Amino acid sequence: MCRCALSSDATAARVVVLGIGNILMQDEGLGVHAVRALAERGLPPGVEVVDGGTLGIELLPIVEDARSLILIDAARFPGEPGAVGAFRGAELAGSYGGHVSPHQAGAADLIAVARLTGVLPERCTLFGIQPVEMEFGLELSGPVAAGLPALVEAVLAEARAFSEVAVHA
Repeated sequence: MCRCALSSDATAARVVVLGIGNILMQDEGLGVHAVRALAERGLPPGVEVVDGGTLGIELLPIVEDARSLILIDAARFPGEPGAVGAFRGAELAGSYGGHVSPHQAGAADLIAVARLTGVLPERCTLFGIQPVEMEFGLELSGPVAAGLPALVEAVLAEARAFSEVAVHA
């Protein structure tokens, strides 16, 4: 796991962007590829990016410390493979109902335990892209790679919105 604060003011708003995935399994590594792209771009003050890899419940302390949480993962969304989607609020509870990979049981457990223990932030969004290829390989499929820039922009917009809410709270 790589935890990279991209701001000297990371404790003020405390928005955590958590990328989840296995980079050895093509599109399954979307969350990790996305947080790496975000780290290269830079994030607003008070936003921290975390590469959660294939960890699940082990990420609970990170979720617990967050005032707002943005998860990034390959997930089944309505629409075509490669389409960017988001689950917010109550939608998040059912977002891992149709697992696309074995690690999502761990991610689903993380969300469930965080909710049950009362540490899941009120502001929580899961962003992802409908996967195409889930075989061994280090590269994202063409449709998922093409959707990555739009995903990064959507995550940045959400991080900015969460940061503004936290500053005014």
